[in-house]
Amino acid sequence: MATERSIRTNFAFYPPDGDGGAWHATLESLERALREAFPDPTIGHRRSGVHEMPVLDFEIELTPDVWLDGTAAITEPDHAYITLTDVTADEAGAFALWLRDSLAPAPNLVRFASSIAMANGEDNPSPLPAQGSREDISDLLRRHLDAFDY
Repeated sequence: MATERSIRTNFAFYPPDGDGGAWHATLESLERALREAFPDPTIGHRRSGVHEMPVLDFEIELTPDVWLDGTAAITEPDHAYITLTDVTADEAGAFALWLRDSLAPAPNLVRFASSIAMANGEDNPSPLPAQGSREDISDLLRRHLDAFDY
C-alpha cells in the first residue's frame, strides 16, 4: 500500500491580485472571526520588522490536538495576507475552507501559495476554488506541492 507523504511547509493566502482590500477585513475583524470559530485561540498583535506594519499572530486548535500557527497582515487597500507556518496540505486545506467560507465575503476571493513553490521560482499565487469540500481543497494543495521537486 502506498503511503502518502505528509510534507510540512508554509502556506500563504491572499486576496485577488490588485485588490488587497477584497476581503473587507481588518486585523480586529479577523481576530473576532478566529475567536468565534476556534476554541481558545492564542492571539497577539505586533509590528512586523520586515514590512513595518501591524500584524496579528495566532495559534488555533484546528481539530483536537492539531494546532496551527499563523500571521496575518491586513492593510486595506494595499496589502493583505495570512500565512500558516509548518502545516500539511490537509491542515492548510481545512483552514483555507474556513477562510473562503467564513471570512472572505465571496468564495472567489482567495488565492494561495506555498514556501515550496516560492523556493522553486513560482511567485504567482493560485486561485482557491470557489466551491469544493475540505478534501477537495486539501487534494488541490497536495497536487500543488507535488508539482515541485523537493
